Amino acid sequence: MNYWLVKSEPFKYSWEQFVKDKKTFWDGVRNYQARNNLKAMKKGDQVFFYHSNEGLEIVGLATVAKESYQDPTTPDPNWVVVDLKPLKAFKKPVTLAQMKAEKKLANLSLIRQGRLSVCSVTPEEFEVIMEMGGMK
Repeated sequence: MNYWLVKSEPFKYSWEQFVKDKKTFWDGVRNYQARNNLKAMKKGDQVFFYHSNEGLEIVGLATVAKESYQDPTTPDPNWVVVDLKPLKAFKKPVTLAQMKAEKKLANLSLIRQGRLSVCSVTPEEFEVIMEMGGMK
């Protein structure tokens, strides 16, 4: 299993809306590195849901329900989406400031490449963040 992080601005698509929808396809990715991360996602992989711009925190955990396929919002074959399903809200959201302060997360893609909307997360980083969020 692999681990990932996706970002969404809460005023555009919040964790609460995601839970209400029960499933969504992750569209609008127009960065090649983020697209490659979408292509690498496998069914069952776990995904942190991060509120960007406002909040700046991981608020929930999702799973990949369907692997990458053509983004239905564009005819350009270069872009893909994956289907995600919410699993669980974090007991305590994990803020960007908390992650930056944690030495074990110094290499976290979210910190190193702040503008990347779909990031990989190592198993070690995943465990640290799960613990920080009261999920262990």
